Amino acid sequence: MKRVVITGATGFIGANLSYRLLQEGHTLHLFVSEDFTKWRIESLCDDVNLHKIDFQNKDDLRNTIKKIQPDWVFHLAAYGSRPTQFDLTQTVQTNISGTINFVEACVENGFEVFVNTGSSSEYGFKDHAPSEKERLDPNSYYALTKAFATLFCRHMAQRFHLCISTLRLYSVYGPYEDPARLIPKLILCGLKGELPPLVSPNVAHDFIHVDDVIDAYMLAAENRQQEQGAVYNVGTGRQVLMHQVVDIARRVMNIPKEPEWGSMGNRNWDTHTWVADNRLIKKKLDWYPRYDFESGFRQTHAWFQDNPNLLDIYKQVISG
Repeated sequence: MKRVVITGATGFIGANLSYRLLQEGHTLHLFVSEDFTKWRIESLCDDVNLHKIDFQNKDDLRNTIKKIQPDWVFHLAAYGSRPTQFDLTQTVQTNISGTINFVEACVENGFEVFVNTGSSSEYGFKDHAPSEKERLDPNSYYALTKAFATLFCRHMAQRFHLCISTLRLYSVYGPYEDPARLIPKLILCGLKGELPPLVSPNVAHDFIHVDDVIDAYMLAAENRQQEQGAVYNVGTGRQVLMHQVVDIARRVMNIPKEPEWGSMGNRNWDTHTWVADNRLIKKKLDWYPRYDFESGFRQTHAWFQDNPNLLDIYKQVISG
């Protein structure tokens, strides 16, 4: 069993990763902010080690990492991916300087494997599925800072001959997802026979279920025979248009409401082509997605029904 450090563990993907690792018997050290919210990880708090960390405090980072002596490190802490996170200074501090400080502290101490979390938005707008070797063209401050973090991790891996990789995630959904995002909103509205405000019916996403994403993290950690600084796209390789998403939601949940397309304005990152080229991760890590969108949506819908206490939390967050 491994000693594991996870940043961003109170977030959507980090919480799912924490549950998987704990289930497999690993010792978890979760790095959280001073004002962290714990609704996603409440049921595991007694079984993990929580560390309140300021990523701008280099000495604290070094000392904490030195005490833990981690085998596996998963870096998921980030800022700027949500519409409400628009502070450029905070984006830079978290995604750039915070990542630099954290990676340097880990490199100084040593580890077996370090897995960084990237974003498909690093590619910017493309009219095809970009490969990992394609030129980056970030389309936001968030994407720009995530691209820097990916390149920095790759540089450190190659400079010091370390097993550091980056998973470039596409549109992740599933249990514990942020209440303000599309899939939770569809389900919460669908339980009342309604639909949320919707953008254009032809907006595209490569929706990847969080269980498949966690599989990718585990494989990246278990496989040390990788290219130093490897980058992997994590998506299904099939894009789903908004009208297909809504059709599936209406069918699965028996929603009578007709969609009102354009009742919500398109966001500046919405596009008609957004799909992963996932050939490299299939070849190098033998990773394959288990869910298509409909089966993943059904699983997520069932999770909401099986967790009425969390359903209440979601409703409270959305209502403000």
